[in-house]
Amino acid sequence: MLGKGGVGGGGGTRAPKPSFVSYVRPEEIHTNEKEVAEKEVALHLLPGEQLLCEASTVLKYVQEDSCQRGVYGRLVCTDFKISFLGDDESTLDSAETHFKNKIIGENDITLHCVDQIYGVFDEKKKTLFGQLKKYPEKLIIHCKDLRVFHFCLRYTKEEEVKRIVSGIIHHTQAPKLLKRLFLFSYATAAQNIIAASPKNHTVMFDTLKDWCWELERTKGNVKYKAVSVNEGYKICDRLPAYFVVPTPLPEENVRRFQGRGIPIWCWSCHNGSSLLKMSALPKEQDDGILQIQKSFLDGIYKTIHRPPYEIVKTEDLSNNFLPLQEIQAAYSKFKQLFLIDNSTEFWDTDIKWFSLLESSSWFDIIRRCLKKAIEITEYLEAQNMNVLLLEENASDLCCLVSSLVQVMMDPHCRTRAGFQSLIQKEWIMGGHCFLDRCNHLRQSEKEEVPVFLLFLDCVWQLVHQFPPAFEFTETYLTVLSDSLYIPIFSTFFFNSPHQKDANMQGRESLDSQSKPLTPFTVWDWSIQFGSKAQTLLRNPLYVEKSKLDKGQRKGMHPKHRRQLSLPLTQSKSSPKRGFFREETDHLIKNLLGKRISKLINSSDELQDNFREFYDSWHSKPTDYHGLLLPRIEGPEIKVWAQRYLRWIPEAQIAGGGRVATMSKLFEMMEEVQSLQEKLNERCHPQEPLQTETPCLLRNSARLSSLFPFALLQRHSSKPILPTSSWKTLGDEEDLAKREDEFVDLGDV
Repeated sequence: MLGKGGVGGGGGTRAPKPSFVSYVRPEEIHTNEKEVAEKEVALHLLPGEQLLCEASTVLKYVQEDSCQRGVYGRLVCTDFKISFLGDDESTLDSAETHFKNKIIGENDITLHCVDQIYGVFDEKKKTLFGQLKKYPEKLIIHCKDLRVFHFCLRYTKEEEVKRIVSGIIHHTQAPKLLKRLFLFSYATAAQNIIAASPKNHTVMFDTLKDWCWELERTKGNVKYKAVSVNEGYKICDRLPAYFVVPTPLPEENVRRFQGRGIPIWCWSCHNGSSLLKMSALPKEQDDGILQIQKSFLDGIYKTIHRPPYEIVKTEDLSNNFLPLQEIQAAYSKFKQLFLIDNSTEFWDTDIKWFSLLESSSWFDIIRRCLKKAIEITEYLEAQNMNVLLLEENASDLCCLVSSLVQVMMDPHCRTRAGFQSLIQKEWIMGGHCFLDRCNHLRQSEKEEVPVFLLFLDCVWQLVHQFPPAFEFTETYLTVLSDSLYIPIFSTFFFNSPHQKDANMQGRESLDSQSKPLTPFTVWDWSIQFGSKAQTLLRNPLYVEKSKLDKGQRKGMHPKHRRQLSLPLTQSKSSPKRGFFREETDHLIKNLLGKRISKLINSSDELQDNFREFYDSWHSKPTDYHGLLLPRIEGPEIKVWAQRYLRWIPEAQIAGGGRVATMSKLFEMMEEVQSLQEKLNERCHPQEPLQTETPCLLRNSARLSSLFPFALLQRHSSKPILPTSSWKTLGDEEDLAKREDEFVDLGDV
């Protein structure tokens, strides 16, 4: 949220309280309303978007050091967004140097992106909700993408203040009905708009053919089959219409207990081992129902209790991994470090920032997720075991862990099309409750848990450690996280495929039959970004794996290069051991107990296998098209600076960071591209060159380390260590005796 420069000149004398320096004097505001109105920027409305309320003579603060500057304009609220319209278009950045979103502008906030709203009453900051008896003189909006907006209402008419403040509070904080979301208004109004098809095909997994294709791609069609037993959602609302189960499993068994207690296929490894997931059966206290459940599970495991399904490792994610409440609490603390109201607050917290970062436990949660994914990778890769993930509904931690495992093991999932297909398969069709987890309806804050954002942060750690292995960039991950709160795409606005299909049947019409609505998918990036901006989503350093000819492929085993040198720790299975490497009766007893138990080897054996597998892999050269194991030691887990720090100017490095390095690389690539074009003209005059480099990265001296979201528009004159902090440190002699504390923030 980089503020614009001031409008005109002027200033003011210092007041007893922190003063507001306006570039439009109060006496000029009402006398020149007609002249100002002519200069106001027009409000751009999307199809189906309606203006709800507005207020004029609002001043948008630009916080800088100890002084406060502002830009005069209108504050409007529609059924899609809150928008500030400045009266001077010259303050806008040129399109050539700014990474612009065609849907959301720099001063636009979608209603779903609003996190908290605060009002300032006599310099005291209070949370705003419900009906207000008194209206604030200043409005502060904290956004879920970590922007912070300050609006001064001191010079706004009283009735307009009441209207705009009440409107913003009601449309962002009050509970909503699903059908009232702007998603439906936009889909209805934009039915005749045809979006451009994505260049790289994303598999949506909404047809049986898509699942068969994925089975064939991973060679899982030998042991597993795609079923259409839930077509029309006749069996279970939580499951997709099509999914994959073990081949011996009769389809009629899926109908029992509405798909619960059924092992569902996620992915198959090159060595034949597979990753599966299962949701728990309903907890029943009635002995008769418990006996029915026991017979049901007994029948399923007897069916699968034969090769090649006899060696399976179970991972109970509900009981023995990571509580959702812990994720929620950690992120609530973590995000507060980046919701900075002004420069003074930034420097006041700077001296204790790293201790606050550590105490939030967000890094520890990322480390635990990556470690769990590496453990499962070791079972699949080194021990040739099938792995079954168990969770209450198999729609939160199952999605997270299974997706991370596939990103680490399957190079296809590290391409942009493959990554988008992975999200469609594991998260969208996997029934992750985006509507509840993002709290789009504002109905329950307890359900708002950033599981998907945690996944993106884990993927960013991999992208940061192995940049050449990924076709997409960290900018791609950042804009993907922002897309969670843009309600023109249906991708992240439903709890299940059934809920989406049931609510997209169209609205009733008196003059014609209603037709199903076809909302846009977030994977069509041309809706949000122009062609130049889209180049920043693709990693130009990524090199596709060369295709070997038939002669080279013949006789080769489809194993990862790393795996060839790893010790196999697979133990022989006992003839008495069934699908879960334990007696079937013992398993069923645990499944029907208080909670599903975790059936694993001893912790010492697990730790030994994990460490041997982890150290052995990192001792070899990296194959970017093979298995990837991230480093999870303390300093290796870093802050995703581009997402979390991009709106804090004080965190920028002028012309530095990774952007400077990338700028030099792009200059070299452009030179190579130019030479290649000259060669192509001689050899193949008609064949165009496909290489494309981001044209926005030119002179790194003009860029910020947080590019493309932050440009060098303003600087802070504060010292690295604020003078106000010396008092807390003590005198120089005492300071010299203290040990230095170093925490790696990463490349920012």
